[in-house]
Amino acid sequence: MTLTHQACVPKYLAQQWAKASGRGEVGKLRISKNQGKAEVAFTLNEELTTLDSKGEKTSIVHVPREHPFTMQTVGGQTLAVFTETSSGQAEADGSASGPGPGLDKIALEGVVVQRAECRPAVSENYMRLKKLQIEASSKPMRLSQQLDKAVTTNYKPVANHANNLEYEKKKKEEGKRARADKQQVLDMLFSAFEKHQYYNIKDLVDITKQPVIYLKEILRDIGIYNVKGTHKNTWELKPEYRHYQGEEKSE
Repeated sequence: MTLTHQACVPKYLAQQWAKASGRGEVGKLRISKNQGKAEVAFTLNEELTTLDSKGEKTSIVHVPREHPFTMQTVGGQTLAVFTETSSGQAEADGSASGPGPGLDKIALEGVVVQRAECRPAVSENYMRLKKLQIEASSKPMRLSQQLDKAVTTNYKPVANHANNLEYEKKKKEEGKRARADKQQVLDMLFSAFEKHQYYNIKDLVDITKQPVIYLKEILRDIGIYNVKGTHKNTWELKPEYRHYQGEEKSE
């Protein structure tokens, strides 16, 4: 079984490593002994030291190059390193194994025997870097800005939208509808049902121009409301009021 070391590095250093091109070389690791103790230090490549300051007006900021490691034991813990390969990648590499397709592959790479904590050497570049990080974290997520002139785009705030105005106008018109004489409403309903056998309530309101509640009261006397079937949620005349059908048959 392979014995491995667990290394912890600063966030900015990992971000600089991701910028490496070509073979992906990010720096050099030096291991030496001092009075029988191992000393480990990492030196970052020169081309990876420039930090993207995201529009800062200050001069170019460089991250520290020298990073000594502090070695520690795992303290009686059992730590291991695993790698996970997706099913698609395993099949492409020809290394898929297991009871069936579509399963991810997890492999044990080694056991951690030591922890290595990477710490930057305190320098002028490091202090400037920390200053920028503190300033960036203290900036508010949202800023208020004073406008020099009025907004002239088409997205001006309005007191009420056109759809709302149209709805309110329609609602007022319906509320103003006066109840007509019952016999007059019946004549309009019979005339409509001579053309079609089934109507929904919305169409009958448009035809008679009567309030919905008043119209339903009249429809309950002469009509049947279908609650299921092909003509669900529609009204039709009761059989005793379908005289026009008999007249058509007699012709």
